[in-house]
Amino acid sequence: MHSASEAVKHAVPPAEVSLRRFGSPRYWPTWALWLCMRALSALPLRMQIKVGKLLARPLLKLKARERRTAERNLAACFPELAPDERDELLLRHFQALGASFAEMATGWCWPIEKLLRIVRIEGREHLDRALGAGKGAILMAAHFTTLEVGVSVLQVIAPRVSCMYRPQRNALLDALIRRGRSRFAPEQIPRDDVRGLIRKLKAGYAVVYLPDQTYLGNQAALLPFFGVPAMTNVATSKLARISGAPVLPYFCRRLPDDSGYVVDIGPPVPDFPSDDPAADTRKLVALLEDYIRTAPEQYLWIYKKFKGRPPPYPDLYAK
Repeated sequence: MHSASEAVKHAVPPAEVSLRRFGSPRYWPTWALWLCMRALSALPLRMQIKVGKLLARPLLKLKARERRTAERNLAACFPELAPDERDELLLRHFQALGASFAEMATGWCWPIEKLLRIVRIEGREHLDRALGAGKGAILMAAHFTTLEVGVSVLQVIAPRVSCMYRPQRNALLDALIRRGRSRFAPEQIPRDDVRGLIRKLKAGYAVVYLPDQTYLGNQAALLPFFGVPAMTNVATSKLARISGAPVLPYFCRRLPDDSGYVVDIGPPVPDFPSDDPAADTRKLVALLEDYIRTAPEQYLWIYKKFKGRPPPYPDLYAK
């Protein structure tokens, strides 16, 4: 592994995403949130995480809809837990959500030398080997609360990186996200631009791809997630087949003592792709489930993972 000083020489400078046009009063709440995030990220790591976790109980009260969604997701995915155990996991999840406000700003704003002191990268050799073959690499990531810290170090471990992004309704928030991620991915690909993604892979790029949220398009299949049927994106198999790029798991978690983070890069998924996209996707879901179990509170449970299921499956989120 390169030293921090050597890695910094290869860091990608942030692209310019202008924020000057967001002076309207409707953006003031977003600016206030951003200033709080920046202030949190200026604290020592353990302190910023501790302060972020204190937001858990206010968030549980203020975000009632998200709390109900998380409760039902956890009940569906962890039926073996007693009610009080799930309540404790719910609280820890909202603590992770509170900490993520600081973690996002940390991933977007901390100098890379400082980031490399708190982020340990495991499995970098898998990515080096995959990119050395010249066919690019699909980095299968997922919506963990630590995502922005995890992808921030890509600027020093891959020479050319891009990522898919989903435009946000809040234009200022969208600009902040794109500006933050431009540190490692100066060119980001809208989620519906499949051709652009394929071009990047064929040019030898590592592309961060997050297929774990509910998908209701023509590349969807009803597959189990923790044993519960969920509408699932099976397009990763097709992308790998068209591009010839290997698929590598790319996950990140915060350490139990809040002293830093681990980025885990797995080897290419074996025998992938096959001629069965659903079977391929089951492999990816199994890898994700295994990683979630290492730090279940850090996965994004406030998202409606089981929405859009066809009859006779019930609506888990109905009041």
